[in-house]
Amino acid sequence: MNRKLTLKIVLVFVGLLFLALAYPMALFMRQEPALSMMLSLYVTLGVFLLLAVRNPPAHRSLILFTAWSSFAHAAIMGYQAIRGMVGRSELVGVAVLVAIGLILLILVPPRKDAEHLPTQVLPAARQS
Repeated sequence: MNRKLTLKIVLVFVGLLFLALAYPMALFMRQEPALSMMLSLYVTLGVFLLLAVRNPPAHRSLILFTAWSSFAHAAIMGYQAIRGMVGRSELVGVAVLVAIGLILLILVPPRKDAEHLPTQVLPAARQS
């Protein structure tokens, strides 16, 4: 399987996984408002990851953001789990977020692909 197709499959999987967080987001809206607020960011990110499937090189920065923010979230959640601030069961989520980050970093389109994307030039910026 080629790298671009693998990336598209991963984007669909992660996008749907994040989009599925809409259900717990709605459930926790009154009991855990901070959790719901955080989940709303993941749901939104899931929508944009699904949109990125059409042309991953054009969405390289979104893919990188998803990877690095997954690492950041995993680091904080892992620290909280080790310190006993949240349950140890949260370490499963840490592993999932680290896996998402690693896979996306491995599959992110190279920068050279992004350079070949069509750019839109505004009329005022054109050289005559």
